[in-house]
Amino acid sequence: MSSVAVLTQESFAEHRSGLVPQQIKVATLNSEEENDPPTYKDAFPPLPEKAACLESAQEPAGAWSNKIRPIKASVITQVFHVPLEERKYKDMNQFGEGEQAKICLEIMQRTGAHLELSLAKDQGLSIMVSGKLDAVMKARKDIVARLQTQASATVPIPKEHHRFVIGKNGEKLQDLELKTATKIQIPRPDDPSNQIKITGTKEGIEKARHEVLLISAEQDKRAVERLEVEKAFHPFIAGPYNRLVGEIMQETGTRINIPPPSVNRTEIVFTGEKEQLAQAVARIKKIYEEKKKKTTTIAVEVKKSQHKYVIGPKGNSLQEILERTGVSVEIPPSDSISETVILRGEPEKLGQALTEVYAKANSFTVSSVSAPSWLHRFIIGKKGQNLAKITQQMPKVHIEFTEGEDKITLEGPTEDVNVAQEQIEGMVKDLINRMDYVEINIDHKFHRHLIGKSGANINRIKDQYKVSVRIPPDSEKSNLIRIEGDPQGVQQAKRELLELASRMENERTKDLIIEQRFHRTIIGQKGERIREIRDKFPEVIINFPDPAQKSDIVQLRGPKNEVEKCTKYMQKMVADLVENSYSISVPIFKQFHKNIIGKGGANIKKIREESNTKIDLPAENSNSETIIITGKRANCEAARSRILSIQKDLANIAEVEVSIPAKLHNSLIGTKGRLIRSIMEECGGVHIHFPVEGSGSDTVVIRGPSSDVEKAKKQLLHLAEEKQTKSFTVDIRAKPEYHKFLIGKGGGKIRKVRDSTGARIIFPAAEDKDQDLITIIGKEDAVREAQKELEALIQNLENVVEDYMLVDPKHHRHFVIRRGQVLREIAEEYGGVMVSFPRSGTQSDKVTLKGAKDCVEAAKKRIQEIIEDLEAQVTVECAIPQKFHRSVMGPKGSRIQQITRDYNVQIKFPDREENPVHSVEPSIQENGDEAGEGREAKETDPGSPRRCDIIIISGRKEKCEAAKEALEALVPVTIEVEVPFDLHRYIIGQKGSGIRKMMDEFEVNIHVPAPELQSDTIAITGLAANLDRAKAGLLDRVKELQAEQEDRALRSFKLSVTVDPKYHPKIIGRKGAVITQIRLEHEVNIQFPDKDDGNQPQDQITITGYEKNTEAARDAILKIVGELEQMVSEDVPLDHRVHARIIGARGKAIRKIMDEFKVDIRFPQSGAPDPNCVTVTGLPENVEEAIDHILNLEEEYAPDMSSSEEFPSFGAQVAPKTLPWGPKR
Repeated sequence: MSSVAVLTQESFAEHRSGLVPQQIKVATLNSEEENDPPTYKDAFPPLPEKAACLESAQEPAGAWSNKIRPIKASVITQVFHVPLEERKYKDMNQFGEGEQAKICLEIMQRTGAHLELSLAKDQGLSIMVSGKLDAVMKARKDIVARLQTQASATVPIPKEHHRFVIGKNGEKLQDLELKTATKIQIPRPDDPSNQIKITGTKEGIEKARHEVLLISAEQDKRAVERLEVEKAFHPFIAGPYNRLVGEIMQETGTRINIPPPSVNRTEIVFTGEKEQLAQAVARIKKIYEEKKKKTTTIAVEVKKSQHKYVIGPKGNSLQEILERTGVSVEIPPSDSISETVILRGEPEKLGQALTEVYAKANSFTVSSVSAPSWLHRFIIGKKGQNLAKITQQMPKVHIEFTEGEDKITLEGPTEDVNVAQEQIEGMVKDLINRMDYVEINIDHKFHRHLIGKSGANINRIKDQYKVSVRIPPDSEKSNLIRIEGDPQGVQQAKRELLELASRMENERTKDLIIEQRFHRTIIGQKGERIREIRDKFPEVIINFPDPAQKSDIVQLRGPKNEVEKCTKYMQKMVADLVENSYSISVPIFKQFHKNIIGKGGANIKKIREESNTKIDLPAENSNSETIIITGKRANCEAARSRILSIQKDLANIAEVEVSIPAKLHNSLIGTKGRLIRSIMEECGGVHIHFPVEGSGSDTVVIRGPSSDVEKAKKQLLHLAEEKQTKSFTVDIRAKPEYHKFLIGKGGGKIRKVRDSTGARIIFPAAEDKDQDLITIIGKEDAVREAQKELEALIQNLENVVEDYMLVDPKHHRHFVIRRGQVLREIAEEYGGVMVSFPRSGTQSDKVTLKGAKDCVEAAKKRIQEIIEDLEAQVTVECAIPQKFHRSVMGPKGSRIQQITRDYNVQIKFPDREENPVHSVEPSIQENGDEAGEGREAKETDPGSPRRCDIIIISGRKEKCEAAKEALEALVPVTIEVEVPFDLHRYIIGQKGSGIRKMMDEFEVNIHVPAPELQSDTIAITGLAANLDRAKAGLLDRVKELQAEQEDRALRSFKLSVTVDPKYHPKIIGRKGAVITQIRLEHEVNIQFPDKDDGNQPQDQITITGYEKNTEAARDAILKIVGELEQMVSEDVPLDHRVHARIIGARGKAIRKIMDEFKVDIRFPQSGAPDPNCVTVTGLPENVEEAIDHILNLEEEYAPDMSSSEEFPSFGAQVAPKTLPWGPKR
């Protein structure tokens, strides 16, 4: 959408020429006619005033009359004219680009209409608006409001007419505002003013004012009148079914409002045109006066309960009497106790009306049937079935059951009520003969256990005995349980519930204290272990606390004896767990961990199995050397001895036992082990093992290299002697950055203090919270002397000095590269001394050092040493083929980092060459000269190493040579091992797991040739030291696989057995139980023929496994067949109605019979020709016994067949019970 502003006469001509050929509906607010051709008004002829609204434009005037055709289009166009004096924006310089254009753009965006602006000769503004009618009207309103100067006027309108101006939901007001392009403000209802304010253009205000006055004038023609008429005469005015008042309203066009009978008002309201309203009022008055003269009243007494029958549904009976007799019947309100009914009408009609009132009152009757309340639900039936039969026959009869009352109330037409009463009395009599109930007292705390999980127990009792059991809700705290149904079933259910309750009363609840850490172990994975305990003690309920509660109490509930047995069993289990949870830590030097694990974990697995312990080793990337052993104490000690003996065999590890009194052990270990740790670190990382606290043993074991062990023994005994004589301790503080300097290189400085004073100085470990604390232990004089020396050293460190030294700028880079790593190391080692090198780019050689005097001197000395190393530095080339570089570097460059640390050298690897193929290199440029200028181009020597193979080593000459040897030792070597091709896939393993495991274990790379090559050669690449182990491991694996292949061949022996297909289901057994037992017992696979395969012999069973096992399995199958061949099948007629009772819930009863008599019993399927035929199969004597048993059961269950339904059918002849009916107490 765009806004067009035309400023010149030429532009107007263009605009005019564009509009003339188009047939457009145009509206304007100024109507002037000029007939002088050719003027501007000819090009834009205005319409008459009435044409402003599209719908009212009937006769277009002027030049438009020849051009417009009445076309109904969805898109319309209108032109609005704003005179110069009414324009808001009159500045000509801004036309088309100022505020006016912005406003037009906003209007277009908001309404969706298209606007075009043009300027008339008289400087008036023409706006052409195109779009849908609704959008054009909205845009017009906005144009008037925002581009035209606004005026306002007020119109006085009676307050009661305001709501007609607003209209329903304000729709009329909105429509008026759009139509006139004005804003109309109506005072609020609580405002007494009657002035309506109109804002807009002059024309718009006039138009709106006219419309508002028109609405008010229309309302002035209408009138409202109120007429007082006695309430008793309202029915005569309304007429039967309101017909009379309806006729008057239709004829006069007046709205008449008569208050309903429930509203105690006498005023009748008339609304309508004055003349017609007067006619309506006159007619109503006439009826009122006439009835007042002619009518009389009589009062009669009618039972309160019969009033509703006189009124009828929705008052229809009263209207019926009024229609037939012209008599109004007045009924007292329902909340009144009065029974007096007043009849009002003409005397001759009162008799007839009275007869009808009594007829209506007596047309309905209320009766009651005596029935015990517990029988009500049986009378109603399941889902109201029994009651529905009566209500369908007699729909007018209302039957009401009141809870807790022994009666049923019937209400309805007298004849129907009598019939229904007879039927219900018959039902009650029938049920009393058939049904019984009993109430029993059982403590409410046992109710939920009687119900069972998800109602399992109570549903079983209901189904089994065909009774209804009503247990009160927990909220009632009632002990009374009610059983209803067949008399025999009620007694059986009562007996079972009382037995259950008795058993629960004998129950005992016991709390067992078990540490929470053992709960998960007792429960077991997926609850396996606790399931075993519950199966062992099925009557005991075991409840574990929620893990979040951190509780140790396990609750046991069940019969007293069973709870006691379960308690002892669980206590024994916990005792075993406690015994097996003993744990000891064994420190083993890190380098020996892999030897303790052994090849493929063989060593550690063997130790675990033989000692029956759990052994946890620290992760490879962990700094911990401690192996944790868990299990029984004796087993842990045995495993510990085994692990220590492996370490002792592998290295020159000495073990010495030192006797130190047990009372000194804690003081020797020190707070959090600080003291003993300082001795172990000082003596080369020896392991010192103290006996368990409380054991009373004095033996302390020291383990490690011989020289270190002796040193540690000497220090430990010396310390123990000091502790025994007189031990004195002092703590001093020093900044952590000074500690390294105080200790000195290799512990030299601190050893000197210790040797001169005889005191032990302990520095904090990395995990200690207080990093400033240094502890001195020993005799008092020795401690004081050591304290004095250390404090002097610390004092010197705290006296900060600044010094400088000269360092050749060519060496500066070495100190500052890698973010100043060398400087950081110097600062850490020499008490945090600050070393400042000059900025890069300046040629200064002055280096500033700031810190403690001693630290500064030591740092200067160290910098000087580094410079000497740099000046003595040489570069050595080491040629190793590029393909081995990654292997030489090791994982994450670990091997190279180790070499650089060990030999203090720098190692630089060349950039990778993408195509490492020997090629003639192009002529090399040196110093900007072409190779051909003044000298011959060097020929590439085919035998010389490539640049991408050369590794540069920088450092002192002897160190570089040693590092070169170490690098060359890391170059992998390849050997080939012959392995039969058919074993390759087993060596690779599932998804490569087997070969990956071997490569990780032996730290080599194993290459298996592609399957299409059919090669028997496997290549192993790795360090020479690892290749022999890897080869031996691979050959061992080959032997294992070959042994497995031989075993597989022996296991694949097949044997076929011929067995009649009719015996197959019996051999398979229920859910495959029999055949699974044979398979597991003889370790064979047994395959039965496929029934759907016609080509396969159906009598052949195939057995696969070891030859002797298949033969044993065959014999077991033939034995079963032999037994089956001796069996007989007999059909026995058995009443189909007792089948369900004999089968029992989920087949439990029939399974018990089959197990007891060792027979198979088959019942007919639904739809069988003979539903009573039951087949019994088994050994002849067993079959006879089983048949006798089920026939006895049939006789036993036969009398109960008639009472098997929960809701009995009525009308059947039933012999009365021998016992008199009545509630059992």
